[in-house]
Amino acid sequence: MKIPRIAYAAYGIALVVIIFDQLTKASVLDAMQMLTAGGQLIDREMWSFQSIPLVPPALRLTFVLNDGVSFGLLGGGAARWGLSLFSILVAGALGWWALKADRRLLISAIGLVMGGAIGNVIDRIRFGGVVDFIDFSGIMIGSHRVFPWIFNIADSAITIGVILLIIDSLLSERHPTVGEAAEKS
Repeated sequence: MKIPRIAYAAYGIALVVIIFDQLTKASVLDAMQMLTAGGQLIDREMWSFQSIPLVPPALRLTFVLNDGVSFGLLGGGAARWGLSLFSILVAGALGWWALKADRRLLISAIGLVMGGAIGNVIDRIRFGGVVDFIDFSGIMIGSHRVFPWIFNIADSAITIGVILLIIDSLLSERHPTVGEAAEKS
């Protein structure tokens, strides 16, 4: 099967997301001295929510090992493998979709979601959960936190990718695909 040139863009975007995600996680874990010499996490219960202020009070690096889905839902031991399998299946389906996609925005969205899913599955397999560290919970309006969640680069890529998928679906009926000429009346 010949892979269309535009599909390589999705795979390239996914690869960039995976590399950037894993490098930032490694840097944060190293900065927080969370890894043993063998690259394993130090007792995660002892270190959860260790925090380093970057731009006080708005932005901190806060270590959380999320063993669930979004916001820690469905967490726990056996969920690790089910969530890993699900993420691999999603990434595979997106990789297949990239072979059929013909719009740049759609390809970008697929690459972002695929890379984010793979980045997080690497953590699940390696550490038993996803390393989250970007913490904007210090931003308050009155007594309410504006954004109480802690996330990572892969989560950001997935979120941006899903937003782009929605935008693409809204625009795809109005614009021709790559290489198609607009109809003349």
